[in-house]
Amino acid sequence: MLTFVGLGLYDERSITVEGRDAVRSADRVFAEFYTSRLLGATVEDLESYHGVDIDVRDRAGVERDPEPVLRAAEDGDAVFLTAGDTMISTTHVDLRLRAEDRGIDTRIVHAPTAESAASGLTGLQNYRFGKATTLPFEYAHGADGLPASVTDTIDDNRERGLHTLVYLDIKADREEYMTADHAAGLLAAEYGDTLGVVVARAGSPEPLVAADRLSALADREFGDPLHLLVVPGDLHHIEADALGTLTGAPEELLDVE
Repeated sequence: MLTFVGLGLYDERSITVEGRDAVRSADRVFAEFYTSRLLGATVEDLESYHGVDIDVRDRAGVERDPEPVLRAAEDGDAVFLTAGDTMISTTHVDLRLRAEDRGIDTRIVHAPTAESAASGLTGLQNYRFGKATTLPFEYAHGADGLPASVTDTIDDNRERGLHTLVYLDIKADREEYMTADHAAGLLAAEYGDTLGVVVARAGSPEPLVAADRLSALADREFGDPLHLLVVPGDLHHIEADALGTLTGAPEELLDVE
């Protein structure tokens, strides 16, 4: 059996009870933290909390050399850990398909995601979000201004009245995390005084949410990572009330549909 377990959003306690039980009963435990990571816990914290040894795999060790993970799942019960919910990355889907091709049973234990947290913390309705996008560091895409993958997604969603969740680039191996103020500045160059919503440290004991014009958010600091941004579309009156109450959004920006 190969069980994929999401660790949740922040620290070693963010995992579900089902996930905790799967980790503690496994014969081998693997993890990757190149797609995301827990900012409130180290690998050592996870090992101590669960009483297990964790074999952390880098990208090549998952995508190009998954054999140790697959062999462990053939010989016993193996668990593969990821931050957030599992199966968000195509890397994890590929590993699951490889296991299935070899006759290995697979199972998924879900956990909270940044998307569900963003909706819950801001009061924006989950079903009113359109396609999400990732804003990469400028050096990572090499284009002038915002890449088309970002602007096309935001423009298409806004045309349909939908909210856009903007994931901010991380380079976990270098501990480099794009901040919301930096991202807001990049978006403001294209979208000016459009309303933006910052979500910082979702899943932690003290998450932060703040809404204002993108140009104003660019001049603020939001503390430790991880950060993300939401560009709202049309607002239902309850969403407008939530943004005003929960995020401090200026009233003049809260036009309802």
